[in-house]
Amino acid sequence: MVVALVAGALFTKQLLWTPISAINMTDIVSNQFKMSGASFAGTDTKGEPFKIYAKSGRQEYENPDIILLEGVSGKVNRISDGTKITDNISANAGRYNRKKKTVTLLGNVRIDSSNGDKIRTNELVIKL
Repeated sequence: MVVALVAGALFTKQLLWTPISAINMTDIVSNQFKMSGASFAGTDTKGEPFKIYAKSGRQEYENPDIILLEGVSGKVNRISDGTKITDNISANAGRYNRKKKTVTLLGNVRIDSSNGDKIRTNELVIKL
């Protein structure tokens, strides 16, 4: 009886079989590390704090110094003419280069500064 129940379940149309050839092994191999709600904070070379958030982030085996970001937002502080300015940033995507200490923002980049400055562009590199 148990064998009949198990066999019946295996032959129903509810079961979905995926052949191994249909699996994208390139995607599996290249995405070493993936996270949701990614964030990192620190200080730049001048000691000013920064915080960067992303809806998701991933790192590839072949390029461990680069973290690819989706849905980027954050705050970067800087000093200009002795005045501390906070930049609120957002972008569709970004690349954080841990070795070079840069964030490259990509797609619909928006910077709104506490001093009233605004930047709108498709690509912007921030050196941390």
